[in-house]
Amino acid sequence: MSRFALAYAGAAIVFVIADFVWLGVVAKDLYRSQMGHLLAADFRMGPAAIFYLMYLAGIVYFAVTPALASGRWHDAIIPGAVLGLLAYGTYDFTNWAVMRDWPVGLTFVDLAWGVVLTASAAAAGAAVALRFG
Repeated sequence: MSRFALAYAGAAIVFVIADFVWLGVVAKDLYRSQMGHLLAADFRMGPAAIFYLMYLAGIVYFAVTPALASGRWHDAIIPGAVLGLLAYGTYDFTNWAVMRDWPVGLTFVDLAWGVVLTASAAAAGAAVALRFG
């Protein structure tokens, strides 16, 4: 298996599991209380799957690749954090700018989660690729 496939798999395991725990257990009530009126009645798996597939590719390309080049998994942490800040910031600040009832406080919680989650997934992807690739 290629290093990039290993990196993708390692990042995917951490990202998907952590995000499902975050969204489904830890912060479920927070999101529902803050933006329940904006949520769809039913979860749409298709768009979620597209997001995860695309975003994980971005994590590998922008954050893991520098760590593979240096040979140090921890070199993926800062690029991962920056990618999380940019990606989640784009989502949250755009929503804040254009949606009438966007919960401002949730912007900063979600932004922090995006930074931590993306940095963690990047580090995990790099570590797996470097260890097994």
